[in-house]
Parts: sequence; C-alpha cells; structure tokens
Amino acid sequence: MEFERIIFGKNPVLEALRSYPWKVEKIYIRYGTTGRHIDEIIRISRKLCIPLSFLDKGKFKNLVKKIDTDNTQGIVSFLSIIEYFELDNLIARAFEQADLPVLLLLDKIQDPQNLGAIARSAECAGVNGLIITTKDTAPINSTVVKSSSGAILHLPITKVSKPLDAVEKLKQSGFWLVGTSPRAEMNLWNMNFNIPITIVIGNEGKGISPAILKSCDALVKVPMYGKITSLNASVSAGIILYEVRRQRDLSVRTLPQQ
Repeated sequence: MEFERIIFGKNPVLEALRSYPWKVEKIYIRYGTTGRHIDEIIRISRKLCIPLSFLDKGKFKNLVKKIDTDNTQGIVSFLSIIEYFELDNLIARAFEQADLPVLLLLDKIQDPQNLGAIARSAECAGVNGLIITTKDTAPINSTVVKSSSGAILHLPITKVSKPLDAVEKLKQSGFWLVGTSPRAEMNLWNMNFNIPITIVIGNEGKGISPAILKSCDALVKVPMYGKITSLNASVSAGIILYEVRRQRDLSVRTLPQQ
C-alpha cells in the first residue's frame, strides 16, 4: 500500500496547488527549469509555506526513477493521502472525545522518523489530535507511516501555515499551551495536566520557535540525571504524554472501601 502519490509536470502541479494545497507535501524543481508556470508555483508555495527544493540534474534524475516517464518537465510534487482536518474541526472533535482533551503541536519536526515515532507515542497515549507546521516540517510520506507503525493513519491531523494564529485559536478554545524546554524551571512531574492541554514539541536542534515559546502558558522540562543534557524529541514527547496519561488515570481512580 502506498502512502504518498507523485504528480509531475507544470500544469498538474500548479492545479494541485490551486485546488488542494493542503495535500501537497513537497515540491522538487530541477535547476534551470523556468517559465511562467514555474514562477507561479514558486510564488504559491512560498506564500503557503509548502516545502520546495531545487535539485541538480543528477539528484533530480535519481528522484524520478520511480516515475515511469521522462517527461516530468523538470518538476515533481509529492501528495499525501492523509486527509487533513481544519483546526476548528480538530478542536471540536477533540472536545467531543474527551472532557480534558490532549493535542500535540509539532513545531518544525524535520526528521521523518522522529515524526513517525512521535505519532506512534501520541496514538498509543490517546492523544486527540496532531497539529503540524507546514514550514520546515517533514512531509508525511511512507517513511513516516512506517516509522509510526501505521499509527499516524489513526490520528486526526491539522497542518497550519500560521502557527501563532493556531496557538491563539487553541487558547480561545480553552486549551493551555505547555511547551517543552531544557531551560524550563518547572520539572515535568510538577505540572498539573488535568486541564485541556496542547503539548508543544520543538525542532530537533533549535527547539520551539521563540514566538511560540513566548506564547506558552507553561514550560516544563524532563529532568536529566546523566551527563547528556537533552533527549531526542520523540523520546521527550513519549515521556510527557505518558505523564499526562498517568495523572489522568490517577485523578479518576477511587480509593478502596475501608
């Protein structure tokens, strides 16, 4: 089963951008490919923060080996079969599923295996939805699906090109935004997660974007007891999500009769 589709040619790629841009995961253009359609594709891609890369002839040729044609016109686009939700619908669905829903906001996770591993932990921990940024984020492709063991296919997902607008909408809907940072003063274990929560996981190298970090209602860290000062993003996500799950389970547990 394939978890990504490939389209090629100037007109098909341009039509995809105009008709269903949320499905366009990434665009590759061969160096030297020019024209009015290419200019328009570049303009729309940059406006919508859709990842776009320019490849030399050798790399482009290797990329299109799986395509049974030589007539790509110097442009290829990968489309995801994931059906994305609008943020409003994701939020409404989350509150239908739980009184205290948990969402996960991934801020520029670039490694597809990390993205897949985070999705796997999220699905296993009962997360109500995943929010990913369109810019500088790994495309949801077969690598992500495989590394998530298929879990990502069971998660409602929203792509946002303006994450600060998404953050504001989440707060207005009743979510607390909890960011993760090794420089946070509060240990993970001291945070009360028994409220509607959106956990923010930042980029593997740079962490959470400064503007989103500033918008967080609380910052937590996973305490480190060894010589290494940080964990992989997917490991951190798993630990935090299961601490949320642990607190939720404790809050509904009743004491035995004396």
